[in-house]
Amino acid sequence: MLGVTTRSVNQRIAEELGVREGQVAAAVELLDGGATVPFIARYRKEATGALDDAQLRLLEERLRYLRELDERRAAILESIRAQGKLDEALEAQIMAADSKARLEDIYLPYKPKRRTKAQIAREAGLEPLADRLLAESPDPHAVAAAFVDPDKGVADVAAALDGARAILVERFAEDADLIGDLRERMWSRGQLTSRVREGRAEAGAKFADYFEFAEPFTKLPSHRILALFRGEKEEVLELSLAPSTDDGDSDYTDRIARRFAISDQGRPGDRWLLETVRWAWRTRILVRLGIDLRMRLWQAAEDEAVRVFAANLRDLLLAAPAGARPTMGLDPGYRTGVKVAVVDATGKVVATHTIYPHEPHRRWDESLAILARLAQLHKVELVAIGNGTASRETDKLAADLIRTYPQLKLTKVMVSEAGASVYSASAYASQELPDLDVSLRGAVSIARRLQDPLAELVKIDPKSIGVGQYQHDVSEVKLSRSLDAVVEDCVNGVGVDLNTASVPLLARVSGIGTGLAQNIVLHRETHGPFRNRRALLEVPRLGPKAFEQCAGFLRIRGGDEPLDASSVHPEAYPVARRILAAVGGDVSGLRRLKPEDFVDERFGLPTVTDILRELEKPGRDPRPAFRTAAFAEGVETLADLKPGMVLEGVVTNVAAFGAFVDVGVHQDGLVHVSAMSRSFVKDPREVVKPGDVVRVKVLDVDIPRKRISLTLRLEDEAGAERPQRTGQGRSQRPQRSQPKRQEPVGAMADALRRAGLDRGLR
Repeated sequence: MLGVTTRSVNQRIAEELGVREGQVAAAVELLDGGATVPFIARYRKEATGALDDAQLRLLEERLRYLRELDERRAAILESIRAQGKLDEALEAQIMAADSKARLEDIYLPYKPKRRTKAQIAREAGLEPLADRLLAESPDPHAVAAAFVDPDKGVADVAAALDGARAILVERFAEDADLIGDLRERMWSRGQLTSRVREGRAEAGAKFADYFEFAEPFTKLPSHRILALFRGEKEEVLELSLAPSTDDGDSDYTDRIARRFAISDQGRPGDRWLLETVRWAWRTRILVRLGIDLRMRLWQAAEDEAVRVFAANLRDLLLAAPAGARPTMGLDPGYRTGVKVAVVDATGKVVATHTIYPHEPHRRWDESLAILARLAQLHKVELVAIGNGTASRETDKLAADLIRTYPQLKLTKVMVSEAGASVYSASAYASQELPDLDVSLRGAVSIARRLQDPLAELVKIDPKSIGVGQYQHDVSEVKLSRSLDAVVEDCVNGVGVDLNTASVPLLARVSGIGTGLAQNIVLHRETHGPFRNRRALLEVPRLGPKAFEQCAGFLRIRGGDEPLDASSVHPEAYPVARRILAAVGGDVSGLRRLKPEDFVDERFGLPTVTDILRELEKPGRDPRPAFRTAAFAEGVETLADLKPGMVLEGVVTNVAAFGAFVDVGVHQDGLVHVSAMSRSFVKDPREVVKPGDVVRVKVLDVDIPRKRISLTLRLEDEAGAERPQRTGQGRSQRPQRSQPKRQEPVGAMADALRRAGLDRGLR
């Protein structure tokens, strides 16, 4: 039985992914053996048929679901078998159930439950009455008289008929096929409606769009579902699930009646049976379907919210790094001052200070002088400004600094400070920056996240970074699992410098957890920098399995082995050396080689192709080139915005309904999905991503509600109604003059060209 179940799981996943069952089986075996998704996607392409990380994540998710389904299936079979009610037909039905909902529908009649009215009626001997009424439709009162028995709690005819009705209602409500059909029908034909609770209109003004609202289930976008449920939770809205938009309940009651051959044929009991059907629909079935569809709506909206958060987090983590450049971080504030931290090219803190340029202190000139002195002393190139309270005023201070001291050649950049306060108060920040006050650690984080967003943001719980929609409403387990997968994929996709990486960054590398990461850093501090990847095996508790998983994602620049600076896995070094020997160490000749000439019994075409690509451009960074946005001078508050203005801004967040853009006025503006392109936009992320620098036009400014309406379609007229979606098909990205990234040659390529090439590769 288990073998059949396992095989069916692989078959089903293969069908869903549109791949061969053998690919799925290989991936499942690797996952069960402790391999991570990044490792499988990068270094086991021959085994899985080159499944990519997105496919493997979906496979992993579906595998978890289907195995949970099988565990539940086994528990249900055991439960029914213990009751002595399991026959071949029921077992086959349970084995064929392809979802948790279907499985629970089948199990419901056998599920242990509190004594129901139907159960009490059966104990009173009323089931034969219910069976006869359903089969023959006689006069209910006449046949019920024979079942009156005060000793059994059936005092009169009315009590007997009530008991029979309870039995039939339960039978109707526990028919798995019927319930499945009605559920799907209500999903396709029903709608969710909402209205404002009496006396809650003013307090719940933010939900004004839903005070009188109705929309079919199938057309409700995730953000609207979550907003409606939040409005209900905050006791502003009353929600109801209507089974149909036109013909009400009749279609559903007709289907129940047909299922049990009930109809008005003029028989004495027909009216009683039809009323029983209506009673079952109103009191049991509709209530159950309402609960089911609420959960279905919630799960769909939750899945989409998690997907959006994960996608935005991926874009933020993979944002362009400014690189190893001395940077000054400014954490803005009014009364408590602006916290200043200067870090060198490696991210080491070299200076801190607190200045008071704003109200109520107004020590502007003094603050400029302090910043200029720090910038000159530490050769600062970049000024990172947190985008929180007083950020616009601090941005003006930085602009004044650049204008007053042009010889410093500074560049200022507004940086998202989401999560910086969480980091500042964290145990890791206390360990990393023990001599700094909590208030100054935020400025350090702001500076470092400009240098390398990925390396700094991994120190923060992904949920605290705040690039999701309704993130506090969704399952924490589901969100954490998804976000952790994103961080893992991003870290391993970029690669990690073994000799400079922090514990949190190393902990996200394939095969390395927090414990091993701490051991690696301790070994590094005790014995000095790692000279080659093999030295990792000297780290306590880092065995061959962990080495296999992590080695390819760790980089060592300037070490004993030039290939250690690449993404080539040590197990494939012999192939890489054969390739380099074929071109005499001249990487410019790699394009002339045929990958198939280097395939052997262990490494196939996918791996050889990856090695050639890596040797051609070693040390490359997949992230885009660094670029900054220039906020308009004189536009600092909502009141400064005017319809028709064209501004440059930075995309801070992307939701299912549009994108938020920071144009430098302390309040992000919204580009609705309908204002992103002339063509239909299904997913806003097809057009923009967090961190993108874009040009937008102001359509409308609502100062009391602090809302800014923007458009990426610069030809749109300001003040006009929000543009409507037009056309079908894929949208076009707005013009964003992002320069093509210069691929770094890296230490490995230099080593390959040096005279010591033969020593390193023989």
